[in-house]
Amino acid sequence: MTHSPATPTDAPVEPTKLGGSGRKLTLVDVVAQSVGFMGPVFSIAFLVPLVMGIISATGNGAGIAAPLSIAIAAVGILAVAWLVAEYAKRIQAAGALYDYVTDGLGQKIGAAAGFLYYVGVMALGAGLLVLIAGTIHDTLASEFEFTRIPVTGWAIILLVFIAIVMFFGVALSTRFQLVLALLSVVTVLLFSLYVIKQVGSANDVASTFNPNNAPGGWSGIAFGIVYGVLLFTGFETAANLGEETAHPKRDIPRAIVTSVVVVAVFYIVVSYAQVAGYGFSLDNIGKAASAPLFGLGAAPEDGGFGGPTMLRLLELVVILDMLAVLIGISVASSRGIFAMSRDHRFPSVLGKVSRRGTPLNASGVVLVFFAIWIVLTRQLPGLFAIPPYPHYFAMFNFGSAFGGLALAVIYLLLCVGALRGLRDHARFPIVVLTAVVGILVTGAAVFGAIYKVPAPTIYAAYGVGIVLLLGLILAAVAKGPQTAHTSFEELPVFEQGPVKL
Repeated sequence: MTHSPATPTDAPVEPTKLGGSGRKLTLVDVVAQSVGFMGPVFSIAFLVPLVMGIISATGNGAGIAAPLSIAIAAVGILAVAWLVAEYAKRIQAAGALYDYVTDGLGQKIGAAAGFLYYVGVMALGAGLLVLIAGTIHDTLASEFEFTRIPVTGWAIILLVFIAIVMFFGVALSTRFQLVLALLSVVTVLLFSLYVIKQVGSANDVASTFNPNNAPGGWSGIAFGIVYGVLLFTGFETAANLGEETAHPKRDIPRAIVTSVVVVAVFYIVVSYAQVAGYGFSLDNIGKAASAPLFGLGAAPEDGGFGGPTMLRLLELVVILDMLAVLIGISVASSRGIFAMSRDHRFPSVLGKVSRRGTPLNASGVVLVFFAIWIVLTRQLPGLFAIPPYPHYFAMFNFGSAFGGLALAVIYLLLCVGALRGLRDHARFPIVVLTAVVGILVTGAAVFGAIYKVPAPTIYAAYGVGIVLLLGLILAAVAKGPQTAHTSFEELPVFEQGPVKL
């Protein structure tokens, strides 16, 4: 990399700080950033059915007790969020969870965790890409009878779009995207409250928090927690906004915890509305195919609570939210690979920066991974198939199963490591309490992902084990970082902002 010449006086240049001379972010701004990057509208539309188990290859899930699985996952994530908040007060680094696990469990396990994290996130992103492509294709086919571009064609268009975004960079000025995300959340929340109101006296909140209503009882609840944990990925985004925030040591920890609470309330309310809207019947929900939310948006004569306008509005806000999440995942993956290259955990060639200051070769790795997923979806229609659902949805299901388990493992390691990394904390008993809660919930998620899970979903668990083992091997042979925590110093400051890490 070519460095700029020194100033005539050889005086050190004061580094530019994120946020520049503009207005500093407040607590509300930072909470909104974390909420927006979690992609709550996409999650509630496509991940809640996975929590229920109505579209999984295993048939395991929480059923109509999905709100219970989500609430338990929220408690565990809230414990993890508190630990992340405490780490954020101590470590301001670009690697986020990768650095926190390293601090608690050492560089070898931290490096393996980072490797698993970014492979898991890429798998989730690849599955999401083909899901968006299929959703766009099917929506245009049903609403406008437009079928000229096949699912694979839309996937390639999305791949090119992501490549352009990653090459030209993502500026910190994301207010428009943020406002759009919040409007999407408000739209879905208000519609869900309307559904609950229309259900009237038939509402039965207690049934959705009864584990006996889950297929398989507590084992079904545990499987639901796997995807429940995935619902919250991205909550830690606020930890990357320290330089832009007026009072980072106060507002960043508050934002991390607050964002989890806000989104948890949203998930519980909307997931309950989906169960109540279908008469608390898992069979009725299953008839709504892969997205029960859209079924509720249909006209009353079609069994819904909306109409053509509401249905199209829901489809639009969900697709836009999915695109925002895909961008976040893509950028985060490339920066993670870039950071681990700078830490000497990956080949140095992956640390190359483009002339625009973006991670060039690391972005290429992400794009190649996505492209391979597109080819597999197109050429191997029987791979991870879940009849009668479209193959693109089966590929998303597998990617989310892999990514969800990978994230559960990372959160579990973070909680275990916190017992050592935060051992000098002034309120260490609270550290122990939150770590134990986090370990129990994330441990339940890991258990649910492997216990009596048949093929092909169990292959996701095998894959996570293989990737973690490979990460440990790479960590053992790689030289490792020269400093304690990773950084993005080679990137321009406007590329060092919030990402879905």
